[in-house]
Amino acid sequence: MNCETCQLKELVLEPTEIRDVLRCILHTIFFHRTLSLVRPKDVDCDLLDITYVQCGLAELEKEVDEKIDQFIAWVEKHPNRRSQVCLSFFDEKNKNPGWFVNKTERIYWEQWFINLHVMSPKRYSKSNSSKGITNFGGNTLEETSSRRAALESSLNEVLFQIINFANEKKDHIPAIPDRIFNHEIMIPR
Repeated sequence: MNCETCQLKELVLEPTEIRDVLRCILHTIFFHRTLSLVRPKDVDCDLLDITYVQCGLAELEKEVDEKIDQFIAWVEKHPNRRSQVCLSFFDEKNKNPGWFVNKTERIYWEQWFINLHVMSPKRYSKSNSSKGITNFGGNTLEETSSRRAALESSLNEVLFQIINFANEKKDHIPAIPDRIFNHEIMIPR
């Protein structure tokens, strides 16, 4: 079985935006690869002007949030680095079944590579001006707003990339009726 891969466009973001961005991307992929009956749930990003769909499965939401927390902890230890989160789908097959040993092997059939460049935020201070927040270098809320708009645009491109890939690449998906596919979310170590 061939393993299809999708390298998503790299997104440049700050640590405060990681949660929104990864939730949006991971849940969009899961929504397009889940064959079980789900109750779609529209979700608005906290910091970005983007709405995406979740499968509405509490255990999946919990798993995604736990992995995002682990990734955020990694980013705190490795600032200003490019990184990659990989969502893999696989099937499990028995390998050399015997009397006392029953090993399974994972056969990966699809991998999604989420490419991120997390930039350390500039130090911000509260200003008494009407603009609210400025950093010590003189950047304004307008510059932050402009950078966020660029991130939203790039994230929208990634979402369309996911939808196009999911719609075009279907022949490699194994026949597994009515459940979420076996999967793993790998973060840098």
